[in-house]
Amino acid sequence: MRKLLTTASLAAAVLAVTACASSSSSSSPPASSSAQAAGASSASSGTTLKTTTIGGTQVLTNSAGFTLYWFAPDTSTTSKCTGSCATYWPPVKGPATAGSGVTGTLGVITRPDGTMQATYDGHPLYTYVGDSAPGQAKGNGLNISGGLWWEMTVSGAKPATSTGSNSGGGTSTSGPGPGTGGGGYGY
Repeated sequence: MRKLLTTASLAAAVLAVTACASSSSSSSPPASSSAQAAGASSASSGTTLKTTTIGGTQVLTNSAGFTLYWFAPDTSTTSKCTGSCATYWPPVKGPATAGSGVTGTLGVITRPDGTMQATYDGHPLYTYVGDSAPGQAKGNGLNISGGLWWEMTVSGAKPATSTGSNSGGGTSTSGPGPGTGGGGYGY
């Protein structure tokens, strides 16, 4: 039952983000989905990166407090997360500025679609649509969309060793469920 609810919740979040992104209407979406979509997508350039502690690990967040992630298959110059992957893992638009406590090197890469993506210590940055509120790291340790995803720690790209960082009842890589990897995108 929990697997079904988690999958249904993720699907609802993706639909909300997709609907907001593709809407050509000038009317405003409801406040709750508007705030979630804005925080999770990092849609505006000029994002200020911040820090917070999740599960005992100091991690980077966007200006709305949503955890930032890096994708293991990426290189310092190329994002390997494109197409439907970028729907679930929205790239952080660059350039970004460092807020208090952000000590790594910030940069930008040009994505295949020509947009700029922020990087931290050479790793392209993403948010995760499965994080529905600031302070969550439901994407940490997931093996989906063609590789492993890790929360971006302030100290660099070293994966967090804390098992409590996948908080809020989200998916994890231990046991059956959409976060267990395997083939395809796992959705």
